[in-house]
Amino acid sequence: MSTTESMIGRKDVNDLDAILAIENPHINETIHAVKDNADAIFTWNYEKGARPALSKLYEKAKNSQWNGETDLDWSIDVDQEKLAAMGLAQNDGSLDITGTCFEKWEDKDWINLDIEMQNWALSQFMHGEQGALICTAKIVETVPWIDAKYYASTQVMDEARHVEVFAKYLDEKLSGHYPINAHLELLLDDILTDSRWDMTYLGMQIMVEGLALAAFGFMHQMTSEPLLKQLLRYVMSDEARHVAFGVLSLQEYYKELSDAEMKDRQEFAFEAAVRMRDRFLQQEVWDRMGVPVKDALELVMADEGRKIFQNILFSKIVPNCKKLGLLDRNQGWLRERFTELGVIQFEDWVDTGEEYTLLDEVAKDREQAAAAGA
Repeated sequence: MSTTESMIGRKDVNDLDAILAIENPHINETIHAVKDNADAIFTWNYEKGARPALSKLYEKAKNSQWNGETDLDWSIDVDQEKLAAMGLAQNDGSLDITGTCFEKWEDKDWINLDIEMQNWALSQFMHGEQGALICTAKIVETVPWIDAKYYASTQVMDEARHVEVFAKYLDEKLSGHYPINAHLELLLDDILTDSRWDMTYLGMQIMVEGLALAAFGFMHQMTSEPLLKQLLRYVMSDEARHVAFGVLSLQEYYKELSDAEMKDRQEFAFEAAVRMRDRFLQQEVWDRMGVPVKDALELVMADEGRKIFQNILFSKIVPNCKKLGLLDRNQGWLRERFTELGVIQFEDWVDTGEEYTLLDEVAKDREQAAAAGA
């Protein structure tokens, strides 16, 4: 029986010292190599439409491609400091900072913190999108169904576009990149080194992409910057299809797995959830701001508003795991873990396999443009 310590390296998922002890040893490297242990699979069955839901998704993906250079208005000027003055990092009085490292902070310090948080968040999204680019290319190689290979090839193009637009936004509109967070890098490495094709799906399509879809939605609601708002709308349109791809593919495959095989998938989902939660502690930001990291995080982690935000990030993951049967197999093992993480309340939210067509903002904009020109 696997223990929490054997899976994530610590007995207590909230052990802050253990979380902060994980560092990125490749922080100064430009190239990071990961051993891919999977076989490339050919199929000589070219029957298109054998899996109608995947075929429908493929047609939707072909019709919803967009160009990051021409479909976004890069002429928009972004005043990052002005945006930061309205940002999430401002102390609204809900936290008692008396006697803490923040006690003597002035408005400019809070603005600088929000700027760094913006840079950090979009940098991690960019790194995650490259992870998705590589993982989806692996899915093209390893999945045995032609309908899945067809769709995954469109996602490779989507992910390249996402890396491109996030990098351009960071380079031209904001003020710098952050290296990949250590917890995110470990998760991507784990996904890529596993030889089983469905684990690439589970780790990337369900877990990483599911969290990204929720995070993009939250950021889209909160930002007032028009270029970023449009960028996120279009990225979310793609991401909804990507998560649906995982749900539609794995739903079929997981019905055939034994309890022991499903337990492996449940444990992997739990490990991924913990790593993604830990990544949002943003310790790199506190370090760059010259703030004692542990002191800052002990204060931040007590903020109820932040807890709500972190939990909402799992609002796409939990219902999708439920639809795949991961919550309740093996006497509800993953249900118990998600309950401990404080995210089980999302289990009955709509799963992405059903809602992706509602999130196609690219199609909505084109229909509106066509109607205006009629």
